Amino acid sequence: MTPTTLNKTIYLAAPRETVWAYLTQPEHLAKWFHAPKTPLTRGQALEMFGTESGDLLIWGTVTRAQEPEHLEYTFTVKPMGDAVSTVKWTLIEVPGGTRLVLEHSDLPQGAETFGLTLALDKGWDDHLARMRGELNTTT
Repeated sequence: MTPTTLNKTIYLAAPRETVWAYLTQPEHLAKWFHAPKTPLTRGQALEMFGTESGDLLIWGTVTRAQEPEHLEYTFTVKPMGDAVSTVKWTLIEVPGGTRLVLEHSDLPQGAETFGLTLALDKGWDDHLARMRGELNTTT
């Protein structure tokens, strides 16, 4: 069976250092994604809480944090059960801003989990659109 991986790429009118802050700092993550209580740093637990509910929504471990180029963490949400996926962010400097590449791999496979894949796919689209809205108007 082919591994299930989501790939997304967006362009942002902001330098890599600013985009990095939006990927790792609680006050910026809360604007477009979910809010951790501490900055995302290598070796630390990943815990993302709903900005309105305060409920733990996403958990894992930050496995790589090479500022301002690469961020990687394990990623689990309740509908995944015991499965653990991997989220990788790559920040590439381009004239006028940053190309941000997301790879969400190791997702559960099979027809019974396809609904989860569709939900994550749409969720990333929605979150990245919010990030784009924040960064393309604040810089």
